[in-house]
Amino acid sequence: MKALTWHGKRDVRVDSVPDPEIRDSTDVIVKVTTSGLCGSDLHLYELFGPFLEPGDILGHEPMGVVQEVGSEVTRLRPGDRVVVPFNVSCGTCFMCAQGLHSQCETTQVHDHGKGASLFGYTKLYGQVPGGQAEYLRVPFGNTLPISVPDGPPDDRFVYLSDVLPTSWQAVEYAAVPPGGSVAVLGLGPIGDMCTRVAAHRGAGLVIGIDLVPERLARAGEHGVHTLDMEEYGDKIVDAVRDLTDGRGPDSVIDAVGMEAHGAPVAKGAQQLTTLLPGTLAARMMERVGIDCLSALHLAIELVRRGGTVSLSGVYGGMADPMPLLTMFDKQVQLRMGQANVWRWVDDLLPLVTDGDQLGVEQFATHRVPLSEAPDAYEMFQKKRDGAVKVLFRP
Repeated sequence: MKALTWHGKRDVRVDSVPDPEIRDSTDVIVKVTTSGLCGSDLHLYELFGPFLEPGDILGHEPMGVVQEVGSEVTRLRPGDRVVVPFNVSCGTCFMCAQGLHSQCETTQVHDHGKGASLFGYTKLYGQVPGGQAEYLRVPFGNTLPISVPDGPPDDRFVYLSDVLPTSWQAVEYAAVPPGGSVAVLGLGPIGDMCTRVAAHRGAGLVIGIDLVPERLARAGEHGVHTLDMEEYGDKIVDAVRDLTDGRGPDSVIDAVGMEAHGAPVAKGAQQLTTLLPGTLAARMMERVGIDCLSALHLAIELVRRGGTVSLSGVYGGMADPMPLLTMFDKQVQLRMGQANVWRWVDDLLPLVTDGDQLGVEQFATHRVPLSEAPDAYEMFQKKRDGAVKVLFRP
């Protein structure tokens, strides 16, 4: 089959690789019909090479049609249409029973002290082959795949794999009071969807902050009050407070993460680490790595006293300095974590099966063949051509 594989920093290729096979009696093989390109994939493209090997198959946002099932799979049969969550979670352990599928005890990566395995996401998370491919082996066939109806286009459902549950959890963790205010930092795929979910769930004021004109315009079309970081610069905090009775928003969602702008020293350290020998680089990243924290520090500064900051952007540093004095003084609540996909499926399925309540059918900006994936990665990383969300069609 054809699959997108990692070969080095900013070097991904579509290769011919062996087809996946049933290994366990509860496995299913899915013929992928659509797979998304995630901002987290850019971390692999740019930074996380020490935890990858040439030939690793990328991608964690797939959906498709069941091709083959293991002997103990009773819930699915060939021809069923499914979405595959990015968490590799069993659905039956203690953590999954608590709704913490990203901490699944069955697939935790103990060698690296990490939570549940993830599709297509480095040795740190199990080195499980990903879904930017023609076929995908999916374990836990009775509990992991999300069954969706035939009929509506893939665009209606594919975001159940990551974008929708990540955004829903971010808003849930943000604890926006009814009619309250929320600021979203970063209007990429997750930030954009966070603004839509927050409005759907009853936020009175949704503020979106970014520095890419196309992303600001896109969010503005959905009723978001947008602010351009390039325009406001150091005055951005004052601009947000002017909109929120001088206090700041009730909640702030950081949908940017480790690759925030405005932190040249941290960014330089990240890039330097990628030039070190693999073993040393991995040790540096796991023990003393730092992130570009501009977005997180801005979130803490923006939020009102007693408010909540929710992190959905990915951070990977182990030595990040935090403004604890400010956080303690302002009584800031902070919540974060990988999305627990299955925890939110019952909330989200009606929003995509009973009409298109969050505008997902028009959410993608680019739909390209898998053969064009390397160019799409470069386009998305450089924010060219208005790229916000890219979908691959194998």
